[in-house]
Amino acid sequence: MTKIAMLSTGEEVLHGDIVDTNAAWMSAEFYQHGFALAKRSTVGDQMNALVEELLMLSFNYDVVIVNGGLGPTTDDMSAAAAAAASEQKLVMFPEWLKRMEEMFSGRGMPMPDSNLKQALLPASSEIVDNPVGTACGFKLKINDATFYFTPGVPSEFKRMVSFEIIPDLARTYPQVVASECSRLFTFGLSESGISDVLDQLKLPEGYELGYRSYLPFIEVKLFGPKSDLETRVKLLQMVYKLLESNVVSVDEPMLDHIGHIMAERKKTLSVSEVSTKGALSAWLQSNEQVEDCFGHSWVMAEPKESELEKNDPLAATFALAGATREKCGTELALVTGKLEGNTFSVALSSEAGEWGQVLEFYRQYKREDARTIIKTVAADMLRRHLDNKPMFGDYSSVKRVKDMFIPSAIIK
Repeated sequence: MTKIAMLSTGEEVLHGDIVDTNAAWMSAEFYQHGFALAKRSTVGDQMNALVEELLMLSFNYDVVIVNGGLGPTTDDMSAAAAAAASEQKLVMFPEWLKRMEEMFSGRGMPMPDSNLKQALLPASSEIVDNPVGTACGFKLKINDATFYFTPGVPSEFKRMVSFEIIPDLARTYPQVVASECSRLFTFGLSESGISDVLDQLKLPEGYELGYRSYLPFIEVKLFGPKSDLETRVKLLQMVYKLLESNVVSVDEPMLDHIGHIMAERKKTLSVSEVSTKGALSAWLQSNEQVEDCFGHSWVMAEPKESELEKNDPLAATFALAGATREKCGTELALVTGKLEGNTFSVALSSEAGEWGQVLEFYRQYKREDARTIIKTVAADMLRRHLDNKPMFGDYSSVKRVKDMFIPSAIIK
């Protein structure tokens, strides 16, 4: 198996001033093409540390992608470190110098002297093209490993990886099989709960499951050979069946799924919020298709508790849902009621009737996390209505205290 590593460079990456999105993107991109990374590391702009890391990687990996440090400033040291590690001199590559001069000439300006540095590469390097920037990449053999040095600018890096490096690796390692990842987005299950359910599955060789957890969703990822679509679809259907009641979308986030259905059916929606303080409307309207279907959005203050709210919070939420749909003239109205302690209510009003439920958190959450869960429960009601699924789901973070459906015939 080909052992692949990635080395990110730069003080700003090492110390967390910027998030290393290049590494995350490349890891996923490489995996899908069958080139799974075995290691990722980060080194600052220190020559000795860079050379030491390059040498260590050169003896332990077959392929190494180095990202960053190819700019024109004094703290860009990747080319010099590569020359030191490979015991070569830096030499001027006239073809890249000419390319840079043409770039600057095309912009109607002279090339700064500092950019000359970007055409100085270790003598045995092969240039890796960068048609959109002044930092060329280069390919270099150091001891047992093939290194690809790449610019840190994300747009330049991604283009170089996609159009230069991955095709080169595919030619070098033709036996590698590309992978594909299918995703199920779930809400209302814990990661351990999902694992307990799916551990019973016996996956064929070459297939594996992975999980990504972020409040309030858990992605279940099925990895398998890209060439074997039939098997992957069958396995995905098996996983879906085991988790069906909590699967909110397939291969796209729940909000995108809601947007597609609303646009397709030309549904209109209005929202009133008490407990979520505008978070539900902002989230829903972050999707363009949902935004196009939006009527009005109201954020309600929390006045002194009325007798209705005190005696029957679900009835108060139903009243708000019905009034919202009537006043806004939309086909659907989605509302979040008041949060009292750990108890909250949500409701959906439609032409067919109104659904509402009172739920209670099993534990205390931070305010923003509580709002995230409440808005997702509300959006899941909308999603269930659009998908013609049972309207009331079961969730590991909250228990349903009460639920009710009122047909439109009774409301009228």
